[in-house]
Amino acid sequence: MAEEWILPRVGTPGNPLRLGVLISGSGSGMEALLRHQSQSNCIHTTNVVISDRQDAEGLSKAEKRGVTAVIVPLPQVEDFNERRLIHEQEINQVLFDHGVELVILSGYMRILTPSFVKPWAGRLLNIHPSLLPDFPGAHAHRDAIAAKARQSGCTVHFVDSGMDSGPIISQASVEVLPSDDETTLAEKIKVEEHRIYPEVIDRLSAGDIESP
Repeated sequence: MAEEWILPRVGTPGNPLRLGVLISGSGSGMEALLRHQSQSNCIHTTNVVISDRQDAEGLSKAEKRGVTAVIVPLPQVEDFNERRLIHEQEINQVLFDHGVELVILSGYMRILTPSFVKPWAGRLLNIHPSLLPDFPGAHAHRDAIAAKARQSGCTVHFVDSGMDSGPIISQASVEVLPSDDETTLAEKIKVEEHRIYPEVIDRLSAGDIESP
């Protein structure tokens, strides 16, 4: 069954849209979003940051900015599919407990199951470090360099049940130089990620993005 897209309500400065941000690592994108939200009249706010990894650096960054940070580790269940489903149920409970209305994936390295994605469709965003549909998956920078791409960039998209295949909302491009390696390309793209992701969240929160 295809996704039934339901967009979030429109936020206001007095009643901002409540976000939950999922991270797995340094949380640099999450931190950029929190800086953006500290500006006056922002119409969205982050209620909770969730990580599947206890050692994720972004957890302490969130707490330093006064945002609740929660670790939801993978449960000790042998069956792979059951483990994924239980884990996502636990994440959903945290999102519910914190009144989350829009879920933001920001360097979250787990693939979500359709049972999680479909109820959130239209209220679940991701940013991917390539110009989709080029170079989906976990090794976008490596793949772009291997393909001798002249341009790469980042893509903000609604999440569907596929792999980096949801409807595209916005993209930003950077030049890939012959001298670039995975590290330098990632740093260039990260600058654009930190710029366009908050902008897209602004637009979605304001009702300025149409349903897919």
